Amino acid sequence: MGPQFLQSSILYTIFLMLIIVPASYCADASQQFTNCSSPYNCGSMQGLRYPFWGGDRPTYCGRQEFQLYCQDHHYPIVEFDSQKFRVLRINQSIHTMTIARDDLWNDTCPEKFYSTALDSSLFKYAETVTKLNIFYGCTSQVMATVQVQSNITCPINGSGSGVFFADQIISDSVVKGCNISILVPLLRKAYNGLWDGKLTLQQALNQGFDVEYVADLVNCLACESSGGICGSGDHYFWEKGYKSAEGFLCFCPDQNYPQVPLECSNYSAGTSTSSNMRLKWAIGAPVAGMGILLTSILICYFRFKASLYKKKTNDDQNIEAFIKQYGSLAPKRYSYSDVKKMTNFLKDKLGQGGYGGVYKGKLFDGRLVAVKILNASKGNGEEFINEVASISRTSHVNIVALLGFCFEGSKRALIYEFMPNGSLEKFIYSEGPLKARGKLGWDKLYQIAIGIARGLEYLHSGCSTRILHFDIKPHNILLDEDFCPKISDFGLAKLCNRKESIVSMLEARGTIGYIAPEVFSRTFGGVSHKSDVYSYGMMILEMVGGRKNIDVGVGDGHTSEIYFPHWIYKRLELDEELGLQGEMNKEENEIARKMILVGLWCIQTDPSQRPAISTVMDMLEGSIEALEIPPKPFLCSPSRSVAVADSSTTSVIL
Repeated sequence: MGPQFLQSSILYTIFLMLIIVPASYCADASQQFTNCSSPYNCGSMQGLRYPFWGGDRPTYCGRQEFQLYCQDHHYPIVEFDSQKFRVLRINQSIHTMTIARDDLWNDTCPEKFYSTALDSSLFKYAETVTKLNIFYGCTSQVMATVQVQSNITCPINGSGSGVFFADQIISDSVVKGCNISILVPLLRKAYNGLWDGKLTLQQALNQGFDVEYVADLVNCLACESSGGICGSGDHYFWEKGYKSAEGFLCFCPDQNYPQVPLECSNYSAGTSTSSNMRLKWAIGAPVAGMGILLTSILICYFRFKASLYKKKTNDDQNIEAFIKQYGSLAPKRYSYSDVKKMTNFLKDKLGQGGYGGVYKGKLFDGRLVAVKILNASKGNGEEFINEVASISRTSHVNIVALLGFCFEGSKRALIYEFMPNGSLEKFIYSEGPLKARGKLGWDKLYQIAIGIARGLEYLHSGCSTRILHFDIKPHNILLDEDFCPKISDFGLAKLCNRKESIVSMLEARGTIGYIAPEVFSRTFGGVSHKSDVYSYGMMILEMVGGRKNIDVGVGDGHTSEIYFPHWIYKRLELDEELGLQGEMNKEENEIARKMILVGLWCIQTDPSQRPAISTVMDMLEGSIEALEIPPKPFLCSPSRSVAVADSSTTSVIL
């Protein structure tokens, strides 16, 4: 019980610090109370109060994330995670906002294409919201097959210029002729009007969508009920030499309090002198402090006892809270009995992975699915949250679609679109590379490599929140009926701001043979999107070599880690024939050489020497004459010295 006792002591210390705040700190309270008492106007919005601020409104009168950029007689602009929105309406009585993406306002062809994503700790999508896929750069053949067209054009990279919209799920055969798609929230009434032909796509987007903002609602209610004014303390506390853990403050005429208590004490008294107040605090503080200390000890004791019998863990509660925050934009939730029915009681097993088994199933509308049943004993729910959080933000032809999930206590399942050709792994390893290439062919392998790169580029740059996968390998690349590749298994993924160049990690993650050097040792550099590029490079070298890069070496019986990259680099260096198995014509030889050069660039030991995935796409689609032989990478593998969280080691479809 040592740590809990320490926490109690810390609480007591914090309490004492709060009651001896310098007089200069309290002296400013009345001024801040006055400054924040009156509602303010911003552009077309009137009567605004906490958590909003901006214009002439001081920062401490609102919450930092809710700054409004005021425009005379126009909708204010608010920026969340580098995304700008127009604020169309604010209903402060029920804490909702109607916002519309600024880049799609009166312009359905934005400069950058990304799906809308909001911070779930600040916002919850309202029940009035659904989501819509908008497809850009579509060929005339694709446009001829869709039922509802947008009657607008938007050329992308010299490809098709057609634009159309569809439900969340649409056949791959339709969207393969489109360059990119984005996912946007939409009011249900606008969504219905769009399909009924009563609204154009632009008109529907301009209606925006509703969100509930959940910034300090309980705290603010308690503060206002006691006669106080809600505000924030981060900036104020730093200026005065104090630090507020939560940031929320309740400004009162005679005092302001950080977080606890949330109310203005003795607000109506008004005539109590400073000396009387200090006397009351001097008497009450030790008694209150001791009470807090004893209460904390009792709470810790009963929590310890309850943990022996409590079946529903905090992790379960966190997952439930996470699911609720996603609101109507979360994938469909199924009961475990539904999962058993759709999989015919787990009859048809497709494979087994590190986090559970995968079973073939059928939804009630007839669509085939792959259902991953997660082991209850694996992890603390992080893999489940990672998967739902990551894939729910995506909509791309080269990313597997998450159609639903199940969460009932220890019963957890993820439901994906079914990929009839399984994983790429079986086509590049099974019974030797000759048989695999006899079915796929070099051109198909090349197209698969480009498709995977497009999917990665979307994860790194196409979403408002960057997604780092950390487990790119043939095992996690699924192939549909036309061998279109789709990136799957986001259990080790990490979400980060697009502005972050380096991300922090507490432990290495990934699969041996594909992990970038900096992931298991920071001496090689910082972990970033370039770590996924390394894994991609190792994978396409395996696609060319038709074998695992860390297989046993040939001839002399010793283990040669990453033997193929070492061997093929010497061939390129000496300008020799590639020496790959099977007969190859000039075009196939050029494809193989291009994939090898790109792969070797991607596995450079120094992350700064690796190309970004967007550059990788240019290299693959460009001329081979423009590709130079990269520096020789430091070719080694951590498999003998570093223990890594491997997501899967056995054959599995998902």
